[in-house]
Amino acid sequence: MGLLSNRVERSEIRPGDHIYTWRAVYAYSHHGIYVGGSKVVHFTRKKEIESSDSSDSTSSLISEIPSECQTFPDCGFQLPNSGVVLTCLDCFLRNGSLYCFEYGVPSAVFLAKLRGGTCTIAESDPPEVVVHRAMYLLQNGFGNYDMFEKNCEDFALYCKTGLLPVEEPGIGTSGQASSAIGVPLAALLSTPFKLLATGPLGMATVTAGMYCAGRYITDIGVRKDVAKVEVEKLSSHPGFRLIEDEESVNKRSENPKTLLPMKRKRER
Repeated sequence: MGLLSNRVERSEIRPGDHIYTWRAVYAYSHHGIYVGGSKVVHFTRKKEIESSDSSDSTSSLISEIPSECQTFPDCGFQLPNSGVVLTCLDCFLRNGSLYCFEYGVPSAVFLAKLRGGTCTIAESDPPEVVVHRAMYLLQNGFGNYDMFEKNCEDFALYCKTGLLPVEEPGIGTSGQASSAIGVPLAALLSTPFKLLATGPLGMATVTAGMYCAGRYITDIGVRKDVAKVEVEKLSSHPGFRLIEDEESVNKRSENPKTLLPMKRKRER
């Protein structure tokens, strides 16, 4: 358990673990669920949009789909209208280090973490339940990707806990997104208190305190506006529309017990 994040070795992770890796010199992190066999299920933008706007900087940050993998033929499996993708661990990490998201941490430990998106007070469900949710969503989708309302960390948090906001969220459960919003918000809200603080150190302390308090009250393990939602009933939840086209229905009826996708030919 590190102060900023929890770095681990590959030999330490187990199916059902929520893993992540840092991107762009620690500017942000990408999250997923390790399902075993050196494979990870994670959430990114939909496959469909490889058009003229694909060079956009925002799109390049969001896209986490490998262009080619020589190790696993199934690496990059993704249904046409879904943002949930299956990749190998190497393609997920992109030469980055491996970190494990921590669950059930004490409040003091949570507040000690200076960076959001590394731990939560919420408890994790059993590994087999977590893997089932991830594989179900790989075959059915998780709605539309949104950096602040429904991102890769939100996906992993749901797979681990089954918790979602009761109403359609204005901001998701992601600690990373909360931190991004929380820094300027803390600076703004703490302005009246800064007038009572003496010197730069006092002002910095007030701002840091507001930031930590904001992170704490938005954590999924503390929030009162979340509830357990069964993955099979996710389509009826506000803001979520699962993929249910004719092709996916036919595939499931032909292979009802198959969780892992079949190998596919790559487009050259």
